[in-house]
Amino acid sequence: MRATWKPHTKHGDLTERADLPDSVFAYPKKRKEPMTDASHVRNAIARFDQVIGVTAAERELAFANIKKAAKHYKVDMTESKPEELGTRPSTGRTAADRKKSARKAAATRKKATRKRSA
Repeated sequence: MRATWKPHTKHGDLTERADLPDSVFAYPKKRKEPMTDASHVRNAIARFDQVIGVTAAERELAFANIKKAAKHYKVDMTESKPEELGTRPSTGRTAADRKKSARKAAATRKKATRKRSA
């Protein structure tokens, strides 16, 4: 897939995310993961498998964009395929952990509701 990323050279007042052109995002159509410096590129690499709501084709394009931005900002990137960065969001929490948290949250909401009605 051909990368669409281009370095953002205009600085100054254009610091708001809304002011950035689509070409600086790893996922340009979704405007996710802006890459305007080396720090943002490292962040996009680290969070590649955490992005939700994107297709496989968008993930391929994002990988190509990240690779191009990494080269531009001289960020060391050893991965050569998107699969090496992961393909699915993962929180590292087990189903049991999520259920336990949900029960605790429900109990907290119930307790707060009782306090308000008293």
